[in-house]
Amino acid sequence: MPRPPLFRLLAQRLWPHHRALLAGLWVLVQLVYLRKFHGPHYANDSARYLEYAHGIAEQGYFAPGHNLRYVLYPLFQSLWLRLDLGWNGIVAGQMLVSAAATSAIYRGTRRLAVGQQGAAALATLLFIAWPDIQQFNVFLLTESLFISLVALSFGAFTRARTGGWQSWVLLVVVLILTALARPNGFMAGLAASLAGLDALRSRPDRRPWRAALLLLVLLSPLLWVALNHQLATYYLMDTYQRGELIFRYQLWAVHQTAPLAMPPPGTGPVMRVLYFAVHNPLYLGRLMLGKLFVFISYLKPHYSLAHRVLGVLVLWPAYWLAVLGARQRSIWRPARLFLAGLFLLQTAIIMLTVDDWDVRFLAPVLPVVFVLAALELAGRRQVLVNPTAQT
Repeated sequence: MPRPPLFRLLAQRLWPHHRALLAGLWVLVQLVYLRKFHGPHYANDSARYLEYAHGIAEQGYFAPGHNLRYVLYPLFQSLWLRLDLGWNGIVAGQMLVSAAATSAIYRGTRRLAVGQQGAAALATLLFIAWPDIQQFNVFLLTESLFISLVALSFGAFTRARTGGWQSWVLLVVVLILTALARPNGFMAGLAASLAGLDALRSRPDRRPWRAALLLLVLLSPLLWVALNHQLATYYLMDTYQRGELIFRYQLWAVHQTAPLAMPPPGTGPVMRVLYFAVHNPLYLGRLMLGKLFVFISYLKPHYSLAHRVLGVLVLWPAYWLAVLGARQRSIWRPARLFLAGLFLLQTAIIMLTVDDWDVRFLAPVLPVVFVLAALELAGRRQVLVNPTAQT
């Protein structure tokens, strides 16, 4: 009898220990980034978060204004500052939350794959190994906590399918925390709500669905006020006028072919965007398409050739597999809608605002891509192994 290939034999022997190997890889990656950045990394926006955190820790003072839209992160930092653990404590805390998020990716994907560990292992491996996710754990920025909370939202959402009332409480708590972490954090709650509405619509009894729609209509004035509040400290019209695809980067910009019609003074934040869209549709369309390309392409001007090639060879196929995975009927429909909603809402937010020079706005939703792509690959492998699986 011929011996199996060495690679297959090695894989068979290692597979029973794959969770321990993933945990070991996660620890190794954290150590690599700690060494690379020489401990906690102080970046350009770190000062305002730390100043806010010191105000909370020392005086219990929550300053109003733009930073209040990121309130959870300074509050998180203040906890470690009050314990006199400093920056090292903050980074250690971020890593603890990231470890829980990594577990949530594995467990959530496994639930959707009906126990198949292959999809869970692949999604978790990509979450750990992708260079623009785990590195934020050593940054004194909101990204690490926000990425982890999005992953935890996914895990909590899949758990709520079969869990009791405690699972629903956990989901609501995680969604609220995600909304408080960044101004666009509401997208997780909105994606979950849209998935829930679709589930209600699919039931034979339409009365709960109609009641939910009525509640949404009644709450619409409050939602309008909340959206205006979130946009109040952003100067979107300035970025529109400059044609920026990347914030404060003029080499990649959309140039005006005619004078722009600007909203009159005193117009509210949301109405300013609507006014601009109605009066400058072609220009705004070009601007939004340019931002879409910059956001998802991974071809940022500051990135090395190797970084760009990695994105094209891995991320672009993953996008296509994720699209197919989102259409795979064997996957629980509410979870597919939740994951797709997360990515599409974040994309829409970037198209209406502006992207950054790196991929810190893409990183929070990359786990969505990895999960759906892994589920699609697992489904294809199942069909190859058992051709009658889809009949």
